[in-house]
Amino acid sequence: MIRTVLSLALPALAQTADSRLASLEAATKSAQSAGDNAWMLVSAALVLMMTGPGLALFYGGLVRRKNVLSTMMQSFIMMAVVTVIWAIYGYSLAFSEGNPFIGGLQYLFLNHVGTAPNADYAATIPHQTYMIYQLMFAVITPALISGAFAERMKFRAMLLFMTLWTSIVYFPMAHMVWGKGGFLNSALGGKIPTYDFAGGTVVHITSGVSALVCALYLGKRLGYPREHMRPHNLVVSVIGACLLWVGWFGFNAGSALAASSLATSAFVATHFAAAAAALAWLFVEWARSGHPSVLGGISGAVAGLVAITPASGFVKPMPALLIGAIAGVVCYFMATAVKHRFGYDDALDAFGVHGAGGTLGAILTGIFATNLVNDGFKDASGKLLPLGAVDGNATQIVNQLAGVAIAWVLAIAGTLLILKLVDVTVGLRVSSEVEHSGLDVAEHGEEGYLLEG
Repeated sequence: MIRTVLSLALPALAQTADSRLASLEAATKSAQSAGDNAWMLVSAALVLMMTGPGLALFYGGLVRRKNVLSTMMQSFIMMAVVTVIWAIYGYSLAFSEGNPFIGGLQYLFLNHVGTAPNADYAATIPHQTYMIYQLMFAVITPALISGAFAERMKFRAMLLFMTLWTSIVYFPMAHMVWGKGGFLNSALGGKIPTYDFAGGTVVHITSGVSALVCALYLGKRLGYPREHMRPHNLVVSVIGACLLWVGWFGFNAGSALAASSLATSAFVATHFAAAAAALAWLFVEWARSGHPSVLGGISGAVAGLVAITPASGFVKPMPALLIGAIAGVVCYFMATAVKHRFGYDDALDAFGVHGAGGTLGAILTGIFATNLVNDGFKDASGKLLPLGAVDGNATQIVNQLAGVAIAWVLAIAGTLLILKLVDVTVGLRVSSEVEHSGLDVAEHGEEGYLLEG
């Protein structure tokens, strides 16, 4: 009798379980948005465009002719190197649930990263879309550092340094700010909630501060500052800067993780800040030197894009203009007066723009962030929480300063450790002969420009 009942009941139970599983899968699929997924895939492509060709052209035009290929290669090769380590272990260390400072091994080799959404991060797009979007941030961040040591680091040393730096500095910082349970995460259980919409701390402070450490450790280029080391092709740099500006919409507006009104707000803030910063840098330079240079204009625009990055999903258009204007002035003085005063050779002003601009933007986010723009933060009763000082939450500035301090300390300590390790293993700097002749021929066996006849 019991066997008869079981023989009849078990298939029914199995069918019920299958039905529930099918219902769950159907609900998961219905939560996905084709529009959101399309926007995020386009945004991922835009962010990749920021590295190559954007940053490659921007940096490539700013160096001397004999180093154009080696400089562009440093950006290009990150598109390959970081992608491989991201797939093997990087995404897991940054975004799987671990401890407050580093992720676990749940997503090692992209295990469990499929086409179903991860509701913790983005409920309407496939997990793989979120993963590939975040990869593009990991690609450009170490490439930014190369602007500081341009024209003097060995290619093999650069490869080893960038691999270690991405693993030791970037992945932990990304987890702390954006990963579930990260120490600074403002939405998923952080101990010190820090607002960083698109990477002010994760991308710009870590890369910019590390750039300064690299410039100090390697020392000045031969002849600096006695010899003129003017950009060899500003036309190329202008094209690169314009590509960066366009790509930054994927960087910031894409960080809304949906084709939403928040993406629109971030898009507007990004554009306004870049425009204001370009003008601010130009006007200060014009007043001080008598010339509004093209290099000043494009540098100012990038400074504004950097500063608005952490704030882009939190601020209204007018504060975005103000943040950009302040960044244009501050970064101008950091890249000129401060650099000259202390005498360090930050060749392409990676620290002056990204380190200083990222720090400034992170702090100003604590002032201007408002729930009128970003309504994603609520208490248990569903009431909107005040975000920044303009909402009456001045203590957020303290949280922002804590996030900035952690990013600075991690970047300095991690970069120094890695530089010493690379220096004693493969050596960091090319010989004086190679530096004189140029890295293009010595390191890559090629020339950027060939003269006929």
